[in-house]
Amino acid sequence: MADLFTRPIQARELIKNPPLEQLRAWAEVEEATTVFGSPRYITRIRSRSAKFTDILTGEPDAEQTRWLTELQAFLGTERLIQMDRMLGDNDDFRLHCRLYVPVDFARLAFMWGQMLFAAPAEFAERERADLTTLSYPKWRDKVMERRVLVDPATFTTYILGSDYIGEVKKSFLRQAMYWVKQQGGLGLHAGSKLIRVRDVHGDLVEKGAIFFGLSGTGKTTLTCHHHFLTGEEGVSIRQDDVVMMQPDASCYGTEDNFFIKTEGLEPEGQPLLYGATTAPNAILENVWVDPDGTPDFLNYVTGRNGRAIVFRRDMDYTDDSIDLPRADLVVFITRREDIVPPVARLTPEQGAAFFMLGESIETAAGDPAREGQPVHSVGTNPFIIGSLDEEGNRFMQLLRDNPGVEVFLLNTGRIGGRGLDRKLRHDAQGQPLGAKIGVLDSTAIIQQLARGGIRWVADPDWGYEVAAAVPGIPDYATRLDPRGYYTPGDYAELTRILKADRRAWLEQFPDLDPAIPTSLNLA
Repeated sequence: MADLFTRPIQARELIKNPPLEQLRAWAEVEEATTVFGSPRYITRIRSRSAKFTDILTGEPDAEQTRWLTELQAFLGTERLIQMDRMLGDNDDFRLHCRLYVPVDFARLAFMWGQMLFAAPAEFAERERADLTTLSYPKWRDKVMERRVLVDPATFTTYILGSDYIGEVKKSFLRQAMYWVKQQGGLGLHAGSKLIRVRDVHGDLVEKGAIFFGLSGTGKTTLTCHHHFLTGEEGVSIRQDDVVMMQPDASCYGTEDNFFIKTEGLEPEGQPLLYGATTAPNAILENVWVDPDGTPDFLNYVTGRNGRAIVFRRDMDYTDDSIDLPRADLVVFITRREDIVPPVARLTPEQGAAFFMLGESIETAAGDPAREGQPVHSVGTNPFIIGSLDEEGNRFMQLLRDNPGVEVFLLNTGRIGGRGLDRKLRHDAQGQPLGAKIGVLDSTAIIQQLARGGIRWVADPDWGYEVAAAVPGIPDYATRLDPRGYYTPGDYAELTRILKADRRAWLEQFPDLDPAIPTSLNLA
């Protein structure tokens, strides 16, 4: 039955690579135009269909075969768009990607076509692309269910019943990460940039940095921040979503433009992202737009998963490259509100442990009933195909093979906010207790990671090192020390609870190198 994934697409009409202007015109019926001249679309499905996704490990079963057979019949009546693009922009890493979508949903082709790079014209006539996705949102009307079928053997994805552009985007990135793993590298759900600073010795140095983080932890905000560096110092923003790490710790980029979450976007804290999102080239999805055409990123009538495609050329601090010569700094971003320090320095084994933990806490925006409870996603990457244990072991080996790469844990939440019951604590006036770790704190910490300016001390409970002082944050030792917000007994109990959670999560992976879980003193 493998031919269900390899047979040529049979449509009533196949329109190959129409101009972007034509795609926007076809999608005009769905567009609200902002005061900046950018289009805004509202979708029926407003998040990825993770619960409806099947990754095949062999032949499709009877039900999946029936779906694909019915799909072939539906496609025979459709006018389909074929879009060809390139993922990656390096002579040593480029993958030919092909998307099929009905003309009725031309906005998906319009949006996705501007995330990747142009493909040579002759690629349109190739029988097969390296990676292929067919998106058929009408499935929901015909069959009344959503399904995403992923076939790693043929690098093909069928998206049935969803009109959310994030599903299309991730379908290609998921397959590309699997392709890179087969070549000996590791696809990482991480942002990247170069940071140029004067180090503690006065030398001008350039550090490549990659940032892992679950949604809501601040990965995009910190990846796309200038750290207030000026003159000969500065940053070059490279990628926001996925990088492909090679055995020498160099990282290939994947996409031309960024797909950002717009929830709470404002100009003071996120000036680079705000400027690009309010540029004419931006494309908004599920963002509230006032009757006069003004986007309101603080209005959540259309949901909290508002998104925007923003162009790299509309962002300051970008250049012509999407690659990193090397990831000198690897930063795992979490959002905790208890005893996790603002920053910790990790060994390769501990770095692999936090790769496997992929941890944060549930927020009210995600699931109010589970607010404050821990959440985990290996590699902060829900798009891994294959063994999760293998991913962690390979990540540890990459760090061991590149001893110059430094690994850190960064908390962007709050120090001392939650009690033993995981609920936020408040003072008599109703204000949250503890100290918020602000964007300015995090950007200063990252700047000092690049400079080598942080003074480290060993943490007696976890085995990693924590910051004793951070230049640029004069009250760090008093305001951001977790031990200052709890009694010794409560601190010890919170440590026990966190160790139990981390231990239970890591015990799910029997093939994980034992050096990884033992590195955090979880016993």
